[in-house]
Amino acid sequence: MTAERCVRYATVALGLLLVAALLDLPLPAQAAPAPEETSLSSPWFPETLSAGSYHRCGLRTGGTLACWGRNDLGQATPSAGTFTQVSAGGMHTCGLRTDGTLACWGWDGDGQATPPAGTFFQVSAGIQYTCGLRTDGTLACWGLNLYGQATPPTGVTFGQVSAGRHHTCGIQTDGTLSCWGSDEYGMATPPAGTFTHVSSGWYHTCGIQTHGIVACWGRNTEGQATPPAGTFTQVTCGDMHTCGVRTDGTTACWGYDNWGQTAPPAGTFTQVSAGYLYTCGLRTSGTLACWGLTIDGQGTPPAGTFSQRRVSAGSAHACGLRANGTLACWGGNLLGQATPPTGTFSQVSTGGYHTCAIHTGGTLACWGDNFYGQTAPPVGTFSQVSAGYAYACGLQATGLVACWGNNDDGQATPPAGTFSQISAGMVHTCGLQTNGTLACWGNNSDGQATPPAGTFSQVTSGFAHTCGLRADGTIACWGRDDDGQATPPGGIFSRVSAGAWHTCAVRIDGTIACWGANGAGQATPPAGTFSQISAGSGHTCAVRTNGYWICWGSNQEGQLNGYRVTLLQVPRDN
Repeated sequence: MTAERCVRYATVALGLLLVAALLDLPLPAQAAPAPEETSLSSPWFPETLSAGSYHRCGLRTGGTLACWGRNDLGQATPSAGTFTQVSAGGMHTCGLRTDGTLACWGWDGDGQATPPAGTFFQVSAGIQYTCGLRTDGTLACWGLNLYGQATPPTGVTFGQVSAGRHHTCGIQTDGTLSCWGSDEYGMATPPAGTFTHVSSGWYHTCGIQTHGIVACWGRNTEGQATPPAGTFTQVTCGDMHTCGVRTDGTTACWGYDNWGQTAPPAGTFTQVSAGYLYTCGLRTSGTLACWGLTIDGQGTPPAGTFSQRRVSAGSAHACGLRANGTLACWGGNLLGQATPPTGTFSQVSTGGYHTCAIHTGGTLACWGDNFYGQTAPPVGTFSQVSAGYAYACGLQATGLVACWGNNDDGQATPPAGTFSQISAGMVHTCGLQTNGTLACWGNNSDGQATPPAGTFSQVTSGFAHTCGLRADGTIACWGRDDDGQATPPGGIFSRVSAGAWHTCAVRIDGTIACWGANGAGQATPPAGTFSQISAGSGHTCAVRTNGYWICWGSNQEGQLNGYRVTLLQVPRDN
């Protein structure tokens, strides 16, 4: 480390300590506060996967849509542009654009694909009609209204809406349910109590009560309204079957099973969506799995990864990607690192005192400390960005790596070749080459840039150690290990994140394991199941399988929870 850099970092550190003293902020040595959950957008986070009658649509990680299955009326030919939510109906589909407006396509015989003007928070496509939740909490419905299913109540505000075949249900802002339309089988007569999620099927409805128990009502000829015991984070009603995601991330289905639509595969999921005689789920890895009837190709999803919420923990700040694609940052902001620009993004990465993110169009934006040029990224399109302490690296669309910022140790001088993932640490960088092997460069004083042989699926760089997820799901770590940060536990994992002096990983059952330094509680994760993890300096943040973010560890700069909100946990619309 050069003398100039030492002075620079010492000045920043002193400034942060002075701010902490002036504001009477707690220091990391004090007892760590209990982890707090937060939803930086509304908790009614968007449906990124939706099953229609014979077609399916999913939201890709860049915000574009992919649809497959029956397409005779254009229902599987999505509009161009970027979206934050999609909902597939009978033979039409609607999506919520990143600017809050709606777009619909497919059959429009009853006006179900002609949405009104204005900005919306959520949309739900029924069989021949559609309902949307406006940003002011009121509802608008359009299309077939033979049974009054497109005539929502007035004078009340809602937090979620779900359109079925001939009836609609919504959760009011006080948590109670309201249903309207056909009530032939009692599917529009909800039970009393408060709910966090509701899903309207063809002739039955299910909802998740505030304690996580599923309640169903309406037609039950095939057992579709008889849910199993246990707690759930999401439920979805199809024609005559129902599926839900349990709190441990596994999926349970019940009801009619003539095509295997209630026989989900093993593994953990973040969302599931039931269609007509088939079901699809979004795995915690971001890939899709479908089961049941596949006559129109609706059970054959495209390859690739689909949208999940993202969070990134830096030295003393954190940033998260909102459901609508905008960014929220909190914690230390002395150099502007927690003041993100406007616009929509597909990924964010927090560094020492700067942050970088990828716009939905693929270009880069960086902000915060620019002493070494770390917030001056190159032009071009990128698929991933990783912010190190005083530099950053990006993965170009061609697979080549570009780095900028401090390069005293060669950490910003990548080797030739193509990569599929990169991770920038303190003063070293590692990348996953397209053949599955690892390459590291930069400072190697503790062996952190000397990776082991073998094939990997992910790599993560910490302060002076590195960890990789092997192809078999086990973890290997190397480099500095004075706090045990490079001594991982056994078991199979889905992802890993190296912090400054600690490491955390998500097991295949969705639970978290952490090891290494724990002076501020950063290596003591909460219970529950998770889909993503990000370890920072003295704190850690993760995304629960229900879409909520939670952070734990040091709160010196407010990096645990900059947005303290308590809202209904209503995951998705069906």
